[in-house]
Amino acid sequence: MTAMFPKTDIYQGDSLDVLRTLPENSVDLIVTSPPYADQRKDTYGGIRAEEYVAWFLPISEQLLRVLKPEGTFILNIKEKVINGERSTYVMELILAMRQQGWLWTEEFIWHKRNCYPGKWPNRFRDAWERLLQFNKQRKFHMVQEAVMVPMGDWAETRLKNLSETDKMRDTSKVGSGFGKNISNWLSRDKAYPTNVLHLATECGNKAHSAAFPESLPEWFIKLFTQEGDVVLDPFMGSGTTLLVSRRMGRSSIGIDIVPEYCEKVRQQLRPAAADLFAEIEEFDYATC
Repeated sequence: MTAMFPKTDIYQGDSLDVLRTLPENSVDLIVTSPPYADQRKDTYGGIRAEEYVAWFLPISEQLLRVLKPEGTFILNIKEKVINGERSTYVMELILAMRQQGWLWTEEFIWHKRNCYPGKWPNRFRDAWERLLQFNKQRKFHMVQEAVMVPMGDWAETRLKNLSETDKMRDTSKVGSGFGKNISNWLSRDKAYPTNVLHLATECGNKAHSAAFPESLPEWFIKLFTQEGDVVLDPFMGSGTTLLVSRRMGRSSIGIDIVPEYCEKVRQQLRPAAADLFAEIEEFDYATC
């Protein structure tokens, strides 16, 4: 009997070229952080803000093709300041992707808990980044219970003295359509999280200028996939998404144009694979 284990494929090359070779409707989750505008010039060319949408749309078109109908695309991206004001290239990209056929279904905020302070003449350091959720259809696979969190201190105060309206599902006073019944939480020890993720940044950068903390892709892999699903990172970098996917029993595909990054990820995956599948005599590693 053949042992089942997650498969990892690593491709060294231009993301757009490689994506065109992947079968359609084959990926369950895409989690990636492409080079931001005017950044990583030495490794990825430093795409200018005014050219960014035109550069990214052919890539997002291929991502739309390879993603399964019920799959999800999580895009980590950040604005920059140009001539003293915020660039609009991220907002322009969102609008262009909607025209392309994507549904912009949610926006998560990554709050960097360990961000060090900084000051410029007219602004302070950003301590957050966007994580944009796109889908192909309104009904997509999502396991909200997988990311529930402890109730927290608020329950000890908020649930102490409940009003009559706290005990019923009444209509929102601001017309948002959401009702409430706070008393439902009295017997629970876990609650659903908000869309703000309080996660520390990666301290050891793994020889990459912008490495994910492992907890970031892990959270989305829990939320949007199950064991055996396929996770894609078309801008793999240090390979964190692939390493976390392997550990969580998901197959994964990584693409990066830098040969050194591909080799480092392959080396990191080898001991992980050996630990997980020591009983397998032969194991074919994906190579760049």
